[in-house]
Amino acid sequence: MCRFLVGALFFLLLAACAGPETGPAIVPGQTPHRITLALRRPYQYLLYLPAEYGKDERQWPLLVFLHGSGERGSDVNAVARNGPPKLAATGRVLPFILASPQCPERVEWYGPEVDEFVEQLAQRYRVDRKRIYLTGLSMGGFGVWATGIFNPDRYAALVPICGGGWEPANAARLKNVPVWAFHGAKDPEVPLEAEQRYVDEVNAVGGRAKFTVYPETGHDAWTAAYADPELYEWLLKQSRK
Repeated sequence: MCRFLVGALFFLLLAACAGPETGPAIVPGQTPHRITLALRRPYQYLLYLPAEYGKDERQWPLLVFLHGSGERGSDVNAVARNGPPKLAATGRVLPFILASPQCPERVEWYGPEVDEFVEQLAQRYRVDRKRIYLTGLSMGGFGVWATGIFNPDRYAALVPICGGGWEPANAARLKNVPVWAFHGAKDPEVPLEAEQRYVDEVNAVGGRAKFTVYPETGHDAWTAAYADPELYEWLLKQSRK
């Protein structure tokens, strides 16, 4: 009996690490999946696929969304509270694959880990590797900067919102990556200067970093940013050579 239980446990663990698992749709238009990374930490994520996905050999742009600190945990539903997954849940038709991972409790986005997650997505789905975009808000905005700096050769564009970091000099690595950052001028949680320094560093080395500041907005700069159709038009124009 013990041997049977041990064997059953082994196969359950093996299945958990075997690749993306699909469950029932929790958030409208998106399905939950799971990927186990090299550090053996599983990432849950919500996946949105365009209606035409898989009907031909076409490759699609990929947008990866990193949530803020309030959505960490084990309930992947929480990921759709804000940003692109919220738009998809309300029926917005998106012209790209959208993947929204969930950061575990008491953990912050770690650039190398996010980058590995993106690589696994690119291997598993019909992703146009020339058009991989990364966006995020608050803690996720910090994660966007960190991940882009870790591997600037992967991303066609970055959209950090109310983010920043602790080593702005590293942003010089993003010289060849288009960036469009957003921030509220009255943000009480992440000072405007935290992102301004990164934007300035990119542009100081000849990069292309746009910065939209909402004069009367506090921490929630993401609602206005993600509601702007111009953002998505700009994203889809960005492609790595």
